[in-house]
Amino acid sequence: MEAVAKLRNVPTSPRKMRLVANLVRGQKVTRALGLLKFEANSGAARIEKLLLSALANWQQKNEDERIEDANLYIKEIFVDEGRQLKRLRPAPQGRGHRIRKRSNHVTLVIDSKVVPLGSKAATLQAAESKPAATTAEAAPKKTRRSSAAKKSTETTAEATA
Repeated sequence: MEAVAKLRNVPTSPRKMRLVANLVRGQKVTRALGLLKFEANSGAARIEKLLLSALANWQQKNEDERIEDANLYIKEIFVDEGRQLKRLRPAPQGRGHRIRKRSNHVTLVIDSKVVPLGSKAATLQAAESKPAATTAEAAPKKTRRSSAAKKSTETTAEATA
């Protein structure tokens, strides 16, 4: 089940915010939080906070599930252009240059990834979820030497004697 979080009227240009959004698009939530925590770009802190908000929204919808077991990933993240504040900067000879102070809107959707049954990831996930007692019972058996190997060692022993 997916959860949505929106951040509106962020006073950063959309182009700068898209750089950070492209960094985390499609990533697992835990990996994305790690990337955003140490990213130097100023938009990373805002998207990290937005991701935590989406995580809280998901937890609110799915009270019976644990976040660690849900296999959450960033399904969709996009940055739209917000309103522009138009200002004038004084220029020589009585003129004015227009300054556009841009803003943006960020929308983030997280969802739990369902693994297909026949895939390698499903078998790995199933192997991880088995208790330790069942894996101990399935210890590798001792291999027996084939009869051909026995014969060859016997013949070499006789030849040396």
